[in-house]
Amino acid sequence: MNFETNEEIEAAARAMMACMLPKAAWTHAAHFAAALWLLRDRGEAAARTEMPGLIRAYNESVGGRNTDTEGYHETITQASLHMAARALEAAEGAPLSEVLAALLAGPCGRPDWIFAYWSRDVLLSPEARRGWIPPDLAQLPEA
Repeated sequence: MNFETNEEIEAAARAMMACMLPKAAWTHAAHFAAALWLLRDRGEAAARTEMPGLIRAYNESVGGRNTDTEGYHETITQASLHMAARALEAAEGAPLSEVLAALLAGPCGRPDWIFAYWSRDVLLSPEARRGWIPPDLAQLPEA
């Protein structure tokens, strides 16, 4: 999916939530698309609460496992939701397709964006996978 329309973003988010999204479609862009849709649809508090279970269920539905070394990662998920929420705030009601395009055109468009805030050792630890670990290199940006 190219995520050029709000409908494509919603379709991908709903497919992931229903564990119907093909594994190959669960890309870096799809992660942020689902995050943005969930944030706009349910609000930040609900998205932060619901997304972990949704990702865990999705991972298992495509044959993945959620362990200390693979699958769901709490710190990455919460950091990504933070960045997506800040992008939504800054966009002031713009269509999700525009918000996603802007988010992916910036640092978050690179899969390694998170290493500007966390060292590899900290982020790739089992503790960071299981629970939130604050950044050890730089604070996440606010709106």
